[in-house]
Amino acid sequence: MRRRQRVAAALLASLLAAGCDGPTAEAPNEAFVALRDASPARVFQGTLAGQPMHLVAHDCEVFRIRAVRGTQVDWERVLAPEPYPFFTSCDRQSLVAEADGSVTATLGRMAFGAGGCCATGGTWRSRDGTTWTKTR
Repeated sequence: MRRRQRVAAALLASLLAAGCDGPTAEAPNEAFVALRDASPARVFQGTLAGQPMHLVAHDCEVFRIRAVRGTQVDWERVLAPEPYPFFTSCDRQSLVAEADGSVTATLGRMAFGAGGCCATGGTWRSRDGTTWTKTR
């Protein structure tokens, strides 16, 4: 019996010395932070084409939230404006639920050093959250 106690004590001591004090939470990923920090004007959560849909506009792109597990969010890009050959920053982005059951995304990237908006971007509409049609 004494031998088991000594082995258990040695095992406990080695675990404590190694800094093993139980499970630790994963650091939040980029998608979690983007969703957490998004203003209500950049988030859509509702039904599109009869299916639940969760969208977020982040850095002038629209992402569909596929799963949330603690501090980890799985997302996929569903809309992004055309690329621009020079440096840009996101100047405007929003998601608006429409009365006809669609969602409208407005995205605009401004070129560095330029005034006004937008080097790329526009307005798109979707009825299902994955297929987008540019309206302006």
